[in-house]
Amino acid sequence: MSLALIDPSKYLFWITTRAAGTAALILASAAVGVGLAMATGVLRRGGADRRVVHEVLSLSAIAAILVHVLSLLADSYLHATVLDVTVPFVFSYKTLATSIGIVAGWGIVLLGLSYYVRRWIGQRRWRSLHRFTGLVWVLGLVHAFTEGSDAGQWWFIALIGTAAAPAVVLLAFRILQGRVARPRPAPATERARPQPSRPRDRAVAEQYG
Repeated sequence: MSLALIDPSKYLFWITTRAAGTAALILASAAVGVGLAMATGVLRRGGADRRVVHEVLSLSAIAAILVHVLSLLADSYLHATVLDVTVPFVFSYKTLATSIGIVAGWGIVLLGLSYYVRRWIGQRRWRSLHRFTGLVWVLGLVHAFTEGSDAGQWWFIALIGTAAAPAVVLLAFRILQGRVARPRPAPATERARPQPSRPRDRAVAEQYG
């Protein structure tokens, strides 16, 4: 009987922001996973299709983050302001965890949208910036597990863990791959010798690496 007397409108935006935040984390995990799979060469076929999937997942994650933030502004319990949800260390509610989420949100949005301005900032500079995507995604995970009201629930841990596990493995593989492939300075006698070219199709890996 008491449940029937609860006004669902009081919790609508809180439920929406929780759902949008969870969706954003799942979509971002999938986008990071696809991007790392391309950069590491795990996915070698269908380059154009992979890029489209990566782009759609990234834009969907950005849209979910936007819904997450707007729902927080509309929530009647927290009474958050625009500054509270957009500027780190302003909001008094779980300040550190909230600030980590704000940094992660801005990072995912800006790094995701940077794909469309790479013509102006340069491909090489864009690739360097894009490598920070893994870092801001990890910050998003930290935010979810330190502030989210569902963080301690087994279903939430299982859901996010399942979505994030492939990207975590690929990120570790990418870091290890970069260390192994790091070129060592050759002796002076070898530097003078012309090196034979080894043609390989690395267009996708270079773009997202």
